[in-house]
Amino acid sequence: MEAVPGKEEVKQFPDSQTASDFIDQQLALEADAREVLPYKFDKCTNILGPLRQNVFACLTCSPPPASAAQVYTPAGVCYACSISCHGEHTLVELFSRRDFVCDCGTSRLPSTSPCTLRTDPVTGNRGVQSQEPHKGNHYNHNFQNRFCACGEEYDAETEKGTMFQCLGLGTVDTGGCGEDWYHPECLMGLSRDWYKSVDTKQELEEEVQKKDEKTADQEVEDPSHPVPPGFPDEDDFDTMICYKCVESNPWIKNYAGTPGFLPAVFKRDGQSATVKDVSELIARSTATLPSTAPVSLKRKASDGAIETGPPSPSKRVRNDNETSPPLSIPNTSIETLDKANNDTIIIPPRHPSNTATDTKPKHKHDNLPNPSPTGTLSLFLRADFRDHLCHCPQCYLHLIPHPQLLEEEETYEPSLSSGASSHHGGGAHSRSSRASLLERGEAALSTMDRVRAIEGVMVYNHLRDKVKEFLKPYAESGKAVSAEDIKAYFEKLRGDESAIKEAKEREGRTNSEDGGNGDGGGGDRDTRREQSGY
Repeated sequence: MEAVPGKEEVKQFPDSQTASDFIDQQLALEADAREVLPYKFDKCTNILGPLRQNVFACLTCSPPPASAAQVYTPAGVCYACSISCHGEHTLVELFSRRDFVCDCGTSRLPSTSPCTLRTDPVTGNRGVQSQEPHKGNHYNHNFQNRFCACGEEYDAETEKGTMFQCLGLGTVDTGGCGEDWYHPECLMGLSRDWYKSVDTKQELEEEVQKKDEKTADQEVEDPSHPVPPGFPDEDDFDTMICYKCVESNPWIKNYAGTPGFLPAVFKRDGQSATVKDVSELIARSTATLPSTAPVSLKRKASDGAIETGPPSPSKRVRNDNETSPPLSIPNTSIETLDKANNDTIIIPPRHPSNTATDTKPKHKHDNLPNPSPTGTLSLFLRADFRDHLCHCPQCYLHLIPHPQLLEEEETYEPSLSSGASSHHGGGAHSRSSRASLLERGEAALSTMDRVRAIEGVMVYNHLRDKVKEFLKPYAESGKAVSAEDIKAYFEKLRGDESAIKEAKEREGRTNSEDGGNGDGGGGDRDTRREQSGY
């Protein structure tokens, strides 16, 4: 009797897997696909006009120039076109871009890559090409797969560390960066391999330990590419403005270190870095803190360790207005002020409410440090920075060209695909999102024509029964189903000529072994059995 192969024998086939393993693998792949492509990709956003949306650069249709003399036309496509029209091309994800119109189907891309999601208004045919592109789009070197001030090409497989996108207060034409992405060390004027040129690793570790413990813990998460000491912790800021955009909008320097803004991060000149250089950058950032810096530090140190006495609003107001003491006197007592200052200040004993009203500054910019920090610097903004920007008539003129400073922007997102939407919706839809493609295909039958649906169900049930019959012996014996077994079986179902011939030969050998009668009746019987198997 032939022995049933056990688990040890099954393990001898490295390319084999059980049916349950295969199904689990397929479900995992489908879940990954829903995670990566959660939105529908059946509508191009070109007809919607300028949007803040996720943009992709197609390096196949618009390859980067080999030299500066080569003519180059940058282009970007929307999420839907990146899949439907450029799915087999080399793409670079640029993430969100402000006021951008999809270039797919325009003269910025070759006519060999039309937009298949739009209809030509002249011919009425599906597919648009060589249309006039939107003149308001702005491009930078990101569309050539180059990022940051260092201009490095981005490779997701080899990239180390974290990059941060600038809020973008200007385009390349106006001296800004155009929402570029930056390495932390490049914002500080250090080389990409700055950590390799330090004197010793011990010195670097000592500098890291001088920072807040929380920051130090996060920096050691990626020892292969550490964050320079002096760079803010990721949890301490919501967004950043690079030094290019700060230089093109110098008025915003005044906000460095004020409520809603972290202390300025300065950029050094040159490309060689040592521990001493990094230390000087840290010291410079600390030394240039404005008088309002203690306010943000108190907010960060929630345990109140900075203040040794009872809470006194005079400290905060005084720090906000050191240059004008008469306006910074709050409604408090002479004794409190004597403890905080060496100078003796006499407060009128009456009308305290009027005094409090007089000390309140007219505008928020009255609390800004003067003069502003000098040098090349980047700003890191907290989530509530907009609440601390001055909106007086004079300052509002600076904010009007930058709506992102007035309110948080919304990024356009296509509608969720059926699988992704059900995954987020819960209930029966959630169960559908976790189902296999086969199960969701069955569910889709309800939307088909009744006659076609019934025919489809009959064919499916017939195929299902045949596959079950084929797999039953393997399930009972625990034997793995090889790829060759499945291939041969479906060739047999399709009626491939070679498969039929092999099947007849196998049947003939079986009849000979069983002692067929030789009159042809057995052959006819076998043929009918084979025919009924289709």
